[in-house]
Amino acid sequence: MLPISDSSPLPESHHHHHHQFFKKPKTSADYYSTSNPFHSIQTFFTTHPRTWLLFSIISLQVLLLCMVRSLPVSFHLHQHPPTSNILDMNNLVIENIEDSTSDCKYGKFYVYDLPPMLNKDLVDNCQDLNPWGSRCDALSNDGFGRKATELSGVVPGNLLQTWYWTDQFASEIIFHNRIKGHQCRTQDPELAQAFYIPFYAGLAVGKFLWSNFTAHERDFHCQTMLKWVQNQTYWNRSNGWDHFIMLGRITWDFRRSKDEDWGSSFVYMPTMKNITRLLIERNPWDYFDVGVPYPTGFHPRTDLDVKEWQNFVRTRSRNSLFSFAGGTRGFIKNDFRGLLLRHCYNESDSCRVVDCSKTRCSNGSSTILETFLESDFCLQPRGDSFTRRSIFDCMLAGSIPVFFWKRTAYFQYEWFLPVERESYSVFIDRRDVKNGTSIRGVLEKFSKEDIRKMRDKVIDFIPRFIYADPIDGLENTKDAFDVAIEGVLRRFKEGLRWK
Repeated sequence: MLPISDSSPLPESHHHHHHQFFKKPKTSADYYSTSNPFHSIQTFFTTHPRTWLLFSIISLQVLLLCMVRSLPVSFHLHQHPPTSNILDMNNLVIENIEDSTSDCKYGKFYVYDLPPMLNKDLVDNCQDLNPWGSRCDALSNDGFGRKATELSGVVPGNLLQTWYWTDQFASEIIFHNRIKGHQCRTQDPELAQAFYIPFYAGLAVGKFLWSNFTAHERDFHCQTMLKWVQNQTYWNRSNGWDHFIMLGRITWDFRRSKDEDWGSSFVYMPTMKNITRLLIERNPWDYFDVGVPYPTGFHPRTDLDVKEWQNFVRTRSRNSLFSFAGGTRGFIKNDFRGLLLRHCYNESDSCRVVDCSKTRCSNGSSTILETFLESDFCLQPRGDSFTRRSIFDCMLAGSIPVFFWKRTAYFQYEWFLPVERESYSVFIDRRDVKNGTSIRGVLEKFSKEDIRKMRDKVIDFIPRFIYADPIDGLENTKDAFDVAIEGVLRRFKEGLRWK
Protein backbone atom coordinates (compact mmCIF):
# COMPACT_ATOMS: atom_id res chain seq x y z
CA MET A 1 0.00 0.00 0.00
CA LEU A 2 1.38 3.46 -0.90
CA PRO A 3 2.67 5.57 2.04
CA ILE A 4 0.64 8.57 3.09
CA SER A 5 2.51 11.88 3.05
CA ASP A 6 2.82 14.03 6.11
CA SER A 7 0.23 16.71 6.08
CA SER A 8 2.37 19.25 7.95
CA PRO A 9 3.50 22.28 5.89
CA LEU A 10 6.94 22.19 4.34
CA PRO A 11 9.56 24.86 5.12
CA GLU A 12 10.25 27.51 2.51
CA SER A 13 13.75 26.05 1.75
CA HIS A 14 12.25 22.67 1.00
CA HIS A 15 12.99 22.77 -2.77
CA HIS A 16 16.63 23.73 -2.32
CA HIS A 17 17.33 20.88 0.09
CA HIS A 18 15.57 18.45 -2.22
CA HIS A 19 18.13 19.14 -4.97
CA GLN A 20 20.98 18.03 -2.72
CA PHE A 21 18.96 15.16 -1.27
CA PHE A 22 18.89 13.23 -4.59
CA LYS A 23 22.71 12.97 -4.71
CA LYS A 24 22.87 10.90 -1.51
CA PRO A 25 22.88 7.09 -1.61
CA LYS A 26 19.35 5.75 -2.06
CA THR A 27 17.48 4.81 1.03
CA SER A 28 13.84 4.20 1.61
CA ALA A 29 13.38 7.94 1.70
CA ASP A 30 14.46 8.14 -1.91
CA TYR A 31 11.03 6.89 -2.94
CA TYR A 32 9.57 10.16 -1.75
CA SER A 33 11.70 12.12 -4.21
CA THR A 34 10.07 14.07 -6.99
CA SER A 35 12.00 12.17 -9.62
CA ASN A 36 10.50 8.84 -8.44
CA PRO A 37 7.30 7.99 -10.31
CA PHE A 38 5.59 6.90 -7.08
CA HIS A 39 6.04 10.38 -5.77
CA SER A 40 3.77 11.82 -8.42
CA ILE A 41 1.16 9.20 -7.65
CA GLN A 42 1.41 10.03 -4.00
CA THR A 43 1.07 13.71 -4.65
CA PHE A 44 -1.96 13.13 -6.89
CA PHE A 45 -3.81 11.05 -4.32
CA THR A 46 -2.94 13.49 -1.59
CA THR A 47 -4.65 16.25 -3.45
CA HIS A 48 -7.55 14.01 -4.65
CA PRO A 49 -8.67 11.92 -1.62
CA ARG A 50 -11.92 10.67 -3.25
CA THR A 51 -10.03 9.28 -6.20
CA TRP A 52 -7.70 7.56 -3.77
CA LEU A 53 -10.65 5.91 -1.98
CA LEU A 54 -12.09 4.63 -5.26
CA PHE A 55 -8.72 3.31 -6.33
CA SER A 56 -8.30 1.47 -3.02
CA ILE A 57 -11.68 -0.24 -3.38
CA ILE A 58 -10.93 -1.40 -6.92
CA SER A 59 -7.52 -2.67 -5.84
CA LEU A 60 -9.08 -4.68 -3.03
CA GLN A 61 -11.60 -6.27 -5.40
CA VAL A 62 -8.83 -7.26 -7.81
CA LEU A 63 -6.86 -8.76 -4.95
CA LEU A 64 -9.83 -10.82 -3.75
CA LEU A 65 -10.51 -12.06 -7.29
CA CYS A 66 -6.93 -13.24 -7.63
CA MET A 67 -7.15 -15.07 -4.32
CA VAL A 68 -10.36 -16.87 -5.31
CA ARG A 69 -8.94 -17.95 -8.65
CA SER A 70 -5.93 -19.39 -6.87
CA LEU A 71 -8.02 -21.68 -4.61
CA PRO A 72 -7.64 -25.43 -5.41
CA VAL A 73 -11.38 -25.92 -5.94
CA SER A 74 -12.81 -26.76 -9.31
CA PHE A 75 -16.09 -25.30 -10.56
CA HIS A 76 -16.02 -27.02 -13.92
CA LEU A 77 -19.65 -27.74 -14.92
CA HIS A 78 -18.70 -30.85 -16.88
CA GLN A 79 -17.99 -32.67 -13.61
CA HIS A 80 -21.69 -32.38 -12.54
CA PRO A 81 -25.07 -32.99 -14.16
CA PRO A 82 -26.35 -30.05 -16.21
CA THR A 83 -28.00 -27.34 -14.11
CA SER A 84 -31.24 -27.64 -16.06
CA ASN A 85 -31.56 -31.31 -15.13
CA ILE A 86 -31.08 -30.52 -11.46
CA LEU A 87 -33.86 -27.93 -11.58
CA ASP A 88 -36.17 -30.27 -13.43
CA MET A 89 -35.67 -33.02 -10.88
CA ASN A 90 -36.25 -30.61 -8.00
CA ASN A 91 -39.42 -29.35 -9.62
CA LEU A 92 -40.57 -32.92 -10.16
CA VAL A 93 -40.03 -33.81 -6.52
CA ILE A 94 -41.80 -30.65 -5.35
CA GLU A 95 -44.73 -31.27 -7.68
CA ASN A 96 -45.09 -34.86 -6.46
CA ILE A 97 -45.10 -33.74 -2.85
CA GLU A 98 -47.67 -31.06 -3.56
CA ASP A 99 -49.84 -33.47 -5.53
CA SER A 100 -49.86 -35.97 -2.70
CA THR A 101 -50.97 -33.41 -0.12
CA SER A 102 -52.74 -30.71 -2.11
CA ASP A 103 -56.21 -32.23 -1.65
CA CYS A 104 -55.64 -32.22 2.12
CA LYS A 105 -53.80 -28.93 2.27
CA TYR A 106 -56.03 -27.77 5.13
CA GLY A 107 -55.43 -30.89 7.19
CA LYS A 108 -57.22 -34.14 7.96
CA PHE A 109 -60.20 -35.06 10.08
CA TYR A 110 -61.14 -37.89 12.39
CA VAL A 111 -64.63 -39.43 12.48
CA TYR A 112 -65.95 -40.41 15.90
CA ASP A 113 -67.44 -43.88 16.33
CA LEU A 114 -70.63 -42.96 18.13
CA PRO A 115 -72.91 -45.37 19.97
CA PRO A 116 -75.33 -46.87 17.38
CA MET A 117 -78.36 -45.34 19.08
CA LEU A 118 -77.16 -41.93 17.81
CA ASN A 119 -77.08 -42.85 14.10
CA LYS A 120 -77.39 -46.42 12.85
CA ASP A 121 -80.26 -47.44 15.13
CA LEU A 122 -82.29 -44.42 14.02
CA VAL A 123 -82.10 -45.57 10.39
CA ASP A 124 -82.73 -49.21 11.31
CA ASN A 125 -85.95 -48.07 12.99
CA CYS A 126 -86.95 -45.85 10.06
CA GLN A 127 -90.55 -47.02 10.28
CA ASP A 128 -90.87 -45.11 13.57
CA LEU A 129 -89.38 -41.78 12.47
CA ASN A 130 -92.59 -40.28 11.15
CA PRO A 131 -96.02 -40.35 12.79
CA TRP A 132 -97.71 -40.56 9.37
CA GLY A 133 -95.80 -43.49 7.90
CA SER A 134 -92.52 -45.24 7.32
CA ARG A 135 -89.48 -43.33 6.09
CA CYS A 136 -87.57 -46.44 5.11
CA ASP A 137 -87.88 -45.86 1.36
CA ALA A 138 -86.75 -42.27 1.74
CA LEU A 139 -83.62 -43.23 3.70
CA SER A 140 -82.65 -46.28 1.63
CA ASN A 141 -79.60 -46.48 -0.66
CA ASP A 142 -77.36 -44.66 1.83
CA GLY A 143 -79.77 -41.75 2.07
CA PHE A 144 -80.42 -41.32 -1.66
CA GLY A 145 -83.85 -42.95 -1.48
CA ARG A 146 -85.34 -45.28 -4.02
CA LYS A 147 -84.44 -45.18 -7.71
CA ALA A 148 -86.37 -42.60 -9.75
CA THR A 149 -87.49 -44.94 -12.50
CA GLU A 150 -90.48 -42.66 -13.15
CA LEU A 151 -88.10 -40.18 -14.81
CA SER A 152 -87.63 -42.47 -17.80
CA GLY A 153 -88.15 -40.35 -20.90
CA VAL A 154 -87.57 -37.13 -18.97
CA VAL A 155 -83.83 -37.45 -18.38
CA PRO A 156 -81.29 -38.97 -20.80
CA GLY A 157 -81.53 -42.76 -20.74
CA ASN A 158 -77.90 -43.33 -19.82
CA LEU A 159 -78.31 -41.03 -16.79
CA LEU A 160 -81.51 -42.59 -15.43
CA GLN A 161 -79.50 -44.70 -12.98
CA THR A 162 -78.10 -41.53 -11.41
CA TRP A 163 -81.52 -40.25 -10.34
CA TYR A 164 -83.23 -41.04 -7.03
CA TRP A 165 -86.21 -39.76 -5.05
CA THR A 166 -83.97 -38.17 -2.43
CA ASP A 167 -85.56 -36.76 0.72
CA GLN A 168 -84.65 -33.16 1.53
CA PHE A 169 -83.83 -34.13 5.13
CA ALA A 170 -81.41 -36.99 4.32
CA SER A 171 -78.15 -35.01 4.44
CA GLU A 172 -76.90 -36.56 7.68
CA ILE A 173 -76.84 -40.04 6.15
CA ILE A 174 -75.36 -38.79 2.87
CA PHE A 175 -72.58 -36.89 4.66
CA HIS A 176 -71.75 -39.79 6.97
CA ASN A 177 -71.54 -42.21 4.07
CA ARG A 178 -69.30 -39.90 2.05
CA ILE A 179 -67.09 -38.82 4.93
CA LYS A 180 -66.11 -42.39 5.71
CA GLY A 181 -64.46 -42.69 2.30
CA HIS A 182 -62.95 -39.20 2.03
CA GLN A 183 -59.23 -39.07 1.29
CA CYS A 184 -58.63 -36.59 4.12
CA ARG A 185 -60.03 -38.88 6.77
CA THR A 186 -57.47 -40.24 9.18
CA GLN A 187 -57.87 -43.21 11.52
CA ASP A 188 -55.36 -41.67 13.92
CA PRO A 189 -56.90 -38.82 15.96
CA GLU A 190 -53.42 -37.54 16.78
CA LEU A 191 -53.01 -36.61 13.12
CA ALA A 192 -56.38 -34.86 12.86
CA GLN A 193 -56.94 -31.12 12.63
CA ALA A 194 -60.72 -31.58 12.84
CA PHE A 195 -63.24 -34.03 14.31
CA TYR A 196 -66.56 -35.02 12.75
CA ILE A 197 -69.52 -36.05 14.92
CA PRO A 198 -71.77 -38.38 12.84
CA PHE A 199 -74.89 -37.81 14.92
CA TYR A 200 -78.21 -37.95 13.03
CA ALA A 201 -79.76 -35.11 14.99
CA GLY A 202 -82.33 -34.30 12.32
CA LEU A 203 -83.71 -37.83 12.37
CA ALA A 204 -83.64 -37.96 16.17
CA VAL A 205 -85.38 -34.61 16.61
CA GLY A 206 -87.74 -35.00 13.64
CA LYS A 207 -89.39 -37.97 15.29
CA PHE A 208 -90.59 -35.74 18.14
CA LEU A 209 -91.54 -32.54 16.33
CA TRP A 210 -95.24 -33.43 16.14
CA SER A 211 -97.76 -34.50 18.75
CA ASN A 212 -97.40 -33.74 22.43
CA PHE A 213 -93.87 -34.83 23.14
CA THR A 214 -92.11 -33.29 26.12
CA ALA A 215 -89.04 -31.07 25.92
CA HIS A 216 -87.04 -33.90 27.51
CA GLU A 217 -88.10 -36.33 24.76
CA ARG A 218 -87.19 -33.84 22.04
CA ASP A 219 -83.76 -33.23 23.58
CA PHE A 220 -82.94 -36.73 24.78
CA HIS A 221 -80.71 -37.90 21.90
CA CYS A 222 -78.95 -34.53 21.66
CA GLN A 223 -78.12 -34.51 25.36
CA THR A 224 -76.94 -38.12 25.16
CA MET A 225 -74.56 -37.29 22.33
CA LEU A 226 -73.11 -34.26 24.12
CA LYS A 227 -72.50 -36.25 27.31
CA TRP A 228 -70.68 -38.86 25.25
CA VAL A 229 -68.50 -36.41 23.33
CA GLN A 230 -67.54 -34.50 26.47
CA ASN A 231 -65.80 -37.64 27.67
CA GLN A 232 -63.56 -37.75 24.60
CA THR A 233 -59.91 -36.67 24.94
CA TYR A 234 -59.91 -34.58 21.81
CA TRP A 235 -63.05 -32.73 22.75
CA ASN A 236 -61.53 -31.65 26.04
CA ARG A 237 -58.35 -30.56 24.29
CA SER A 238 -60.20 -27.85 22.33
CA ASN A 239 -63.60 -27.60 24.03
CA GLY A 240 -65.14 -28.32 20.63
CA TRP A 241 -63.48 -25.57 18.58
CA ASP A 242 -62.20 -28.08 16.01
CA HIS A 243 -65.36 -30.22 15.91
CA PHE A 244 -68.10 -30.14 13.27
CA ILE A 245 -71.41 -31.82 12.58
CA MET A 246 -74.03 -32.10 9.85
CA LEU A 247 -77.59 -31.30 10.96
CA GLY A 248 -80.09 -32.49 8.37
CA ARG A 249 -82.83 -29.98 9.08
CA ILE A 250 -83.06 -26.19 9.14
CA THR A 251 -81.36 -24.43 12.03
CA TRP A 252 -84.67 -23.26 13.53
CA ASP A 253 -85.64 -26.87 14.33
CA PHE A 254 -82.77 -26.90 16.83
CA ARG A 255 -83.31 -23.48 18.43
CA ARG A 256 -86.09 -23.92 20.94
CA SER A 257 -85.93 -21.18 23.56
CA LYS A 258 -88.76 -22.36 25.80
CA ASP A 259 -90.00 -25.86 26.57
CA GLU A 260 -93.39 -25.22 25.01
CA ASP A 261 -91.89 -23.93 21.73
CA TRP A 262 -91.18 -25.85 18.52
CA GLY A 263 -88.23 -28.18 18.07
CA SER A 264 -85.15 -29.03 20.09
CA SER A 265 -82.88 -26.74 22.09
CA PHE A 266 -79.80 -28.53 20.71
CA VAL A 267 -78.02 -25.47 19.32
CA TYR A 268 -78.59 -23.56 22.56
CA MET A 269 -77.05 -26.25 24.75
CA PRO A 270 -73.78 -24.88 26.23
CA THR A 271 -71.62 -27.70 24.85
CA MET A 272 -72.73 -26.83 21.30
CA LYS A 273 -71.53 -23.24 21.37
CA ASN A 274 -68.14 -23.89 19.71
CA ILE A 275 -69.12 -26.62 17.23
CA THR A 276 -69.30 -25.76 13.52
CA ARG A 277 -72.69 -26.83 12.21
CA LEU A 278 -73.52 -27.65 8.58
CA LEU A 279 -77.22 -27.09 7.86
CA ILE A 280 -79.54 -26.90 4.87
CA GLU A 281 -80.61 -23.52 6.25
CA ARG A 282 -78.42 -21.46 8.55
CA ASN A 283 -78.93 -18.51 10.82
CA PRO A 284 -77.03 -15.79 8.92
CA TRP A 285 -76.07 -14.10 12.20
CA ASP A 286 -74.51 -17.20 13.77
CA TYR A 287 -70.90 -17.72 12.70
CA PHE A 288 -70.97 -21.42 13.57
CA ASP A 289 -73.90 -22.12 11.21
CA VAL A 290 -72.79 -22.96 7.65
CA GLY A 291 -75.43 -23.33 4.95
CA VAL A 292 -75.02 -26.28 2.57
CA PRO A 293 -77.24 -27.18 -0.42
CA TYR A 294 -80.35 -29.28 0.01
CA PRO A 295 -79.83 -32.71 -1.55
CA THR A 296 -81.40 -33.07 -4.99
CA GLY A 297 -82.26 -36.28 -6.83
CA PHE A 298 -79.21 -36.28 -9.13
CA HIS A 299 -76.24 -38.30 -7.84
CA PRO A 300 -73.69 -38.73 -10.64
CA ARG A 301 -71.33 -41.69 -10.71
CA THR A 302 -68.54 -40.11 -12.76
CA ASP A 303 -67.26 -36.81 -14.10
CA LEU A 304 -68.76 -37.81 -17.43
CA ASP A 305 -72.23 -38.07 -15.88
CA VAL A 306 -71.90 -34.48 -14.69
CA LYS A 307 -70.77 -33.21 -18.10
CA GLU A 308 -73.54 -35.08 -19.92
CA TRP A 309 -76.19 -33.61 -17.65
CA GLN A 310 -74.74 -30.12 -18.07
CA ASN A 311 -74.82 -30.51 -21.86
CA PHE A 312 -78.38 -31.81 -21.68
CA VAL A 313 -79.76 -28.80 -19.79
CA ARG A 314 -77.57 -26.32 -21.69
CA THR A 315 -78.97 -27.34 -25.06
CA ARG A 316 -82.54 -27.80 -23.86
CA SER A 317 -85.26 -25.99 -25.80
CA ARG A 318 -87.37 -23.97 -23.35
CA ASN A 319 -90.89 -22.86 -24.16
CA SER A 320 -91.85 -20.85 -21.06
CA LEU A 321 -90.38 -17.56 -19.89
CA PHE A 322 -90.85 -18.49 -16.23
CA SER A 323 -92.49 -21.00 -13.93
CA PHE A 324 -93.60 -21.49 -10.36
CA ALA A 325 -93.99 -24.71 -8.40
CA GLY A 326 -95.51 -24.39 -4.95
CA GLY A 327 -98.62 -24.39 -2.88
CA THR A 328 -100.43 -21.72 -0.95
CA ARG A 329 -100.17 -21.34 2.82
CA GLY A 330 -103.74 -20.45 3.71
CA PHE A 331 -102.92 -20.01 7.38
CA ILE A 332 -100.49 -17.17 6.50
CA LYS A 333 -102.02 -13.73 6.10
CA ASN A 334 -101.27 -12.17 2.69
CA ASP A 335 -99.50 -15.37 1.65
CA PHE A 336 -96.91 -14.44 -0.99
CA ARG A 337 -97.04 -17.85 -2.64
CA GLY A 338 -100.72 -17.35 -3.33
CA LEU A 339 -99.92 -14.02 -4.95
CA LEU A 340 -97.33 -15.71 -7.23
CA LEU A 341 -99.80 -18.40 -8.20
CA ARG A 342 -102.38 -15.81 -9.21
CA HIS A 343 -99.71 -13.87 -11.11
CA CYS A 344 -98.72 -16.98 -13.06
CA TYR A 345 -102.30 -17.95 -13.83
CA ASN A 346 -102.86 -14.44 -15.19
CA GLU A 347 -99.74 -14.80 -17.38
CA SER A 348 -100.44 -18.34 -18.53
CA ASP A 349 -98.95 -17.73 -21.98
CA SER A 350 -95.53 -17.07 -20.43
CA CYS A 351 -95.67 -18.77 -16.99
CA ARG A 352 -95.94 -22.49 -16.33
CA VAL A 353 -97.59 -23.42 -13.00
CA VAL A 354 -97.36 -26.46 -10.74
CA ASP A 355 -99.91 -25.90 -7.99
CA CYS A 356 -98.80 -28.22 -5.21
CA SER A 357 -102.09 -27.80 -3.40
CA LYS A 358 -103.71 -29.66 -6.32
CA THR A 359 -100.83 -31.69 -7.78
CA ARG A 360 -98.49 -34.11 -6.05
CA CYS A 361 -95.19 -32.29 -5.66
CA SER A 362 -93.41 -34.65 -3.29
CA ASN A 363 -90.97 -37.34 -4.38
CA GLY A 364 -92.35 -39.68 -7.00
CA SER A 365 -93.53 -37.15 -9.58
CA SER A 366 -91.64 -35.90 -12.62
CA THR A 367 -93.86 -32.82 -12.98
CA ILE A 368 -91.59 -30.33 -11.23
CA LEU A 369 -88.41 -31.39 -13.06
CA GLU A 370 -90.21 -31.23 -16.41
CA THR A 371 -91.53 -27.75 -15.57
CA PHE A 372 -88.09 -26.39 -14.70
CA LEU A 373 -86.55 -27.97 -17.81
CA GLU A 374 -89.07 -26.06 -19.92
CA SER A 375 -88.53 -22.62 -18.29
CA ASP A 376 -85.94 -19.88 -18.63
CA PHE A 377 -86.65 -18.58 -15.12
CA CYS A 378 -88.16 -20.15 -12.00
CA LEU A 379 -89.77 -18.18 -9.17
CA GLN A 380 -88.30 -18.96 -5.77
CA PRO A 381 -90.11 -17.33 -2.85
CA ARG A 382 -89.27 -18.39 0.68
CA GLY A 383 -90.62 -21.74 1.78
CA ASP A 384 -91.95 -22.59 5.24
CA SER A 385 -88.68 -21.00 6.32
CA PHE A 386 -86.47 -18.66 4.31
CA THR A 387 -85.07 -21.40 2.06
CA ARG A 388 -86.55 -24.25 0.05
CA ARG A 389 -85.16 -27.25 -1.75
CA SER A 390 -86.80 -26.06 -4.96
CA ILE A 391 -83.95 -23.55 -5.38
CA PHE A 392 -81.57 -26.36 -6.23
CA ASP A 393 -84.08 -28.43 -8.21
CA CYS A 394 -84.60 -25.33 -10.35
CA MET A 395 -80.92 -24.61 -10.97
CA LEU A 396 -80.13 -28.29 -11.53
CA ALA A 397 -82.56 -28.11 -14.48
CA GLY A 398 -80.66 -25.11 -15.89
CA SER A 399 -83.39 -22.64 -14.99
CA ILE A 400 -82.47 -19.20 -13.61
CA PRO A 401 -83.79 -18.55 -10.07
CA VAL A 402 -85.79 -15.43 -9.27
CA PHE A 403 -85.57 -14.50 -5.58
CA PHE A 404 -87.78 -12.22 -3.53
CA TRP A 405 -85.90 -12.47 -0.20
CA LYS A 406 -82.11 -12.10 -0.05
CA ARG A 407 -82.01 -14.59 2.79
CA THR A 408 -83.40 -17.30 0.52
CA ALA A 409 -79.98 -17.91 -1.06
CA TYR A 410 -77.60 -14.94 -0.98
CA PHE A 411 -77.01 -15.11 2.78
CA GLN A 412 -77.10 -18.90 2.91
CA TYR A 413 -74.88 -20.69 0.42
CA GLU A 414 -71.89 -18.41 -0.19
CA TRP A 415 -69.44 -21.32 -0.55
CA PHE A 416 -71.51 -22.93 -3.29
CA LEU A 417 -72.96 -20.19 -5.49
CA PRO A 418 -71.34 -17.43 -7.58
CA VAL A 419 -70.25 -14.31 -5.72
CA GLU A 420 -71.83 -12.04 -8.33
CA ARG A 421 -75.52 -12.53 -7.59
CA GLU A 422 -76.71 -10.92 -10.80
CA SER A 423 -74.58 -13.32 -12.84
CA TYR A 424 -76.86 -16.28 -12.12
CA SER A 425 -80.10 -14.94 -10.62
CA VAL A 426 -82.69 -12.16 -10.59
CA PHE A 427 -83.82 -10.35 -7.47
CA ILE A 428 -87.23 -8.67 -7.30
CA ASP A 429 -88.20 -7.28 -3.93
CA ARG A 430 -91.43 -8.91 -2.74
CA ARG A 431 -92.76 -5.52 -1.66
CA ASP A 432 -92.51 -4.29 -5.24
CA VAL A 433 -94.49 -7.30 -6.43
CA LYS A 434 -97.14 -6.66 -3.79
CA ASN A 435 -97.32 -3.06 -5.00
CA GLY A 436 -98.01 -4.09 -8.58
CA THR A 437 -94.62 -4.70 -10.25
CA SER A 438 -95.06 -7.18 -13.10
CA ILE A 439 -92.70 -10.15 -12.80
CA ARG A 440 -93.19 -10.85 -16.48
CA GLY A 441 -92.33 -7.25 -17.29
CA VAL A 442 -89.05 -7.48 -15.36
CA LEU A 443 -88.01 -10.78 -16.93
CA GLU A 444 -88.88 -9.74 -20.49
CA LYS A 445 -86.25 -6.99 -20.24
CA PHE A 446 -83.48 -9.59 -20.34
CA SER A 447 -82.20 -10.27 -23.83
CA LYS A 448 -81.61 -13.79 -25.15
CA GLU A 449 -77.89 -13.22 -24.71
CA ASP A 450 -78.40 -12.13 -21.10
CA ILE A 451 -80.43 -15.26 -20.44
CA ARG A 452 -77.83 -17.47 -22.09
CA LYS A 453 -75.03 -16.03 -19.95
CA MET A 454 -76.98 -16.44 -16.72
CA ARG A 455 -77.97 -19.99 -17.63
CA ASP A 456 -74.37 -20.86 -18.44
CA LYS A 457 -73.30 -19.58 -15.03
CA VAL A 458 -75.97 -21.65 -13.30
CA ILE A 459 -74.97 -24.77 -15.22
CA ASP A 460 -71.26 -24.22 -14.58
CA PHE A 461 -71.97 -24.29 -10.84
CA ILE A 462 -74.08 -27.46 -10.88
CA PRO A 463 -71.24 -29.64 -9.52
CA ARG A 464 -71.06 -27.47 -6.41
CA PHE A 465 -74.63 -28.16 -5.32
CA ILE A 466 -75.04 -31.86 -6.08
CA TYR A 467 -73.97 -34.87 -4.01
CA ALA A 468 -72.14 -37.55 -5.99
CA ASP A 469 -72.72 -41.27 -5.67
CA PRO A 470 -69.24 -42.80 -5.08
CA ILE A 471 -68.21 -42.96 -1.44
CA ASP A 472 -64.83 -41.49 -2.38
CA GLY A 473 -66.30 -38.79 -4.64
CA LEU A 474 -65.84 -38.09 -8.32
CA GLU A 475 -62.56 -38.34 -10.17
CA ASN A 476 -61.70 -34.67 -10.67
CA THR A 477 -64.91 -32.81 -9.89
CA LYS A 478 -65.65 -31.35 -6.45
CA ASP A 479 -69.28 -31.72 -5.44
CA ALA A 480 -71.18 -30.02 -2.61
CA PHE A 481 -69.78 -32.44 -0.05
CA ASP A 482 -66.18 -31.75 -1.12
CA VAL A 483 -66.74 -28.00 -1.04
CA ALA A 484 -68.28 -28.19 2.43
CA ILE A 485 -65.51 -30.32 3.93
CA GLU A 486 -62.76 -28.19 2.40
CA GLY A 487 -64.47 -25.05 3.65
CA VAL A 488 -64.68 -26.34 7.22
CA LEU A 489 -61.06 -27.53 7.24
CA ARG A 490 -59.96 -24.19 5.81
CA ARG A 491 -61.77 -22.41 8.63
CA PHE A 492 -59.97 -24.47 11.24
CA LYS A 493 -56.61 -24.19 9.48
CA GLU A 494 -56.75 -20.42 9.14
CA GLY A 495 -58.12 -19.95 12.62
CA LEU A 496 -61.15 -17.95 11.48
CA ARG A 497 -62.95 -18.50 14.77
CA TRP A 498 -64.32 -16.34 17.52
CA LYS A 499 -62.84 -17.24 20.86
